[in-house]
Amino acid sequence: MANILMVVSAADSLTMRDGSEHPTGYWAEELVVSHKTLLDAGHTVHIATPGGVKPTVDQVSLAPDSAGGQERAAGFREYIASIDAQLAAPLVLAEVNVELYDAVVVPGGHGPMTDLYKDKDLGRLLIAADTGGKIIAPFCHGPAALLSAVSDEGKFAFEGRHLTVFTNEEELNGGTGPNTPWFVEHALKDKGAIIDNGAAWSSNVVRSGNLITGQNPQSSEDVANEVIKALLK
Repeated sequence: MANILMVVSAADSLTMRDGSEHPTGYWAEELVVSHKTLLDAGHTVHIATPGGVKPTVDQVSLAPDSAGGQERAAGFREYIASIDAQLAAPLVLAEVNVELYDAVVVPGGHGPMTDLYKDKDLGRLLIAADTGGKIIAPFCHGPAALLSAVSDEGKFAFEGRHLTVFTNEEELNGGTGPNTPWFVEHALKDKGAIIDNGAAWSSNVVRSGNLITGQNPQSSEDVANEVIKALLK
């Protein structure tokens, strides 16, 4: 079976347009559903963060209204608790050898908008993974991490590639709203990515060669299943 690297933001806040700090982290559904789906398929998943910092779950994502009900919220809490030892001691992103992995998965939450989008270690890792044809699968706000993949000559590694991401519409009407400091969809378009978004709050997965992207939390399981299918080939 495959070895999968799950890169998770180490951020616990996002500086908003008005200068205020918004508590954030990873989105529970995205990490839990993708992690569990990949494990259940028999794959090995290692978690890495910038600096090896224990990632913070966005508490909003554990509220019943956000999680899809009290039972799902409780399930997410239980799963996170069950992998606490792994979350408490993640790999240090800068020390990861991507050659040891078959795929790189990046769940979202607003955390990547604070750290992953500009992390040079992640940028080098993603460029190496893409060059090696390894599966790269960020979803929701996770595609912000792709912005880090810029060569020393200033070329964006995913220019001209088709992908999807948490949309401006979703951000304005269910994300952090007009106070959002920047929009990941806009930033990726500005870098030359081709955005193929679907209906708001509906699962949407786009595959462009070895790049698999998902639009929102609702896409979590479908992204993981697409990764599983891709690893079979």
